[in-house]
Amino acid sequence: MAMDRQSSLGAAARMRERFEEPAGAARILAEIDALAPVIVAEASKGEAERRISPVIMERLGAAGLYRATAPRSHGGLEVDLATIGTIIRRLARLDASVGWVAGVRMVVQLGLPLLPRDRYEAVMGDGPDVLLNASNQPGGQAEATPEGLRVTGRWPFASGCEDSHWMALACVLTRDGAPLPGPMEGVPAMRMVLVPRRHIRIEDTWRALGLEATASHHVVVDGAVIPESDAIDVGSARSCLPGPLQGRAMQIAALMHCPLALGVAEGALDDLVAAAKAGRRLLGSATALKDSEVFQFQLGQAQAELRAAEALTDAETARLWNDAEAGLLQPGLPHPALLQSAAWITQACLRVTQKCFELCGASAVYESSSLQRRLRDLSTAAQHTHVQGRNYIPASRLLLQ
Repeated sequence: MAMDRQSSLGAAARMRERFEEPAGAARILAEIDALAPVIVAEASKGEAERRISPVIMERLGAAGLYRATAPRSHGGLEVDLATIGTIIRRLARLDASVGWVAGVRMVVQLGLPLLPRDRYEAVMGDGPDVLLNASNQPGGQAEATPEGLRVTGRWPFASGCEDSHWMALACVLTRDGAPLPGPMEGVPAMRMVLVPRRHIRIEDTWRALGLEATASHHVVVDGAVIPESDAIDVGSARSCLPGPLQGRAMQIAALMHCPLALGVAEGALDDLVAAAKAGRRLLGSATALKDSEVFQFQLGQAQAELRAAEALTDAETARLWNDAEAGLLQPGLPHPALLQSAAWITQACLRVTQKCFELCGASAVYESSSLQRRLRDLSTAAQHTHVQGRNYIPASRLLLQ
């Protein structure tokens, strides 16, 4: 049973108190602060070029971003769940695309220990700063052959693919061209297959409403033979390494949408408040925004909804971290309660961002306005399967049992 609000918030505070933030994590956060003017200044250019500035990603990588969730036994920082969220949230407050790609890489790194130990060691052989990305839509097949799995397909939404070292791609297992049966009736067997970059061809397809700098192109693999050991059954595989989060990528992935949405909405509120403090006055109004009680009322509503979303994010983070420490995160999909929370938090933050855009007036529609970019970015992120409205249904079914 989910913890009530007060106990959850108390657990979040206790979690932060007992987990000492490693020096490496503090270095990442300090580098984000130092890079903030660059990230903000490069956001429009990143949209135009449809990729994040290499300088930004190189500096974040040098600060330890790519090893943030790798185990300490292998040179990583092995940060806790709250720290992962803080990194994503701070980056998303500056530019959602940077926060998105950073979150993907940290989460996919956590899935790597589902490989057999010898294969994990091979992938991590050059150190913990391995660049990992994924596409979890089943866009291809992994055909069983005597030599291994012959992988063929085309996968969408491969965020950050242009400079990745490896990609985890969702495949249907086949033999002689026919899908093999999975554990659920009528559903074929699926695997996340780890494919090295040399076998991947990128199709430049990412022209989208928002998150344009994420380079979420299609990727193509044409018959690459991959060892069967590099095909992960996420529904049953166990981590080859100890640690609360190692091997738990699928169980926490939905939660990572929450700090991203919070960061974007906070950035939108920052933009609106700055415009109001600068004396913004809407056409035809005799009163400056900051002096209008109607504006103050609507701004207060938006802030309250953002605070509620933050509180629920803290509660879910605490609950999930407690379960992780107790070894209660089981293989498979996230719990319905987490998907329900992630959907509500994302939609709440989208409402806040939309309200900020509306309150700022006509000037917010220009490309030079970061508000319009934030609205497009979060509208795009809200389409992800983890945070769609249909995720309310499994939780309500549990309630009705």
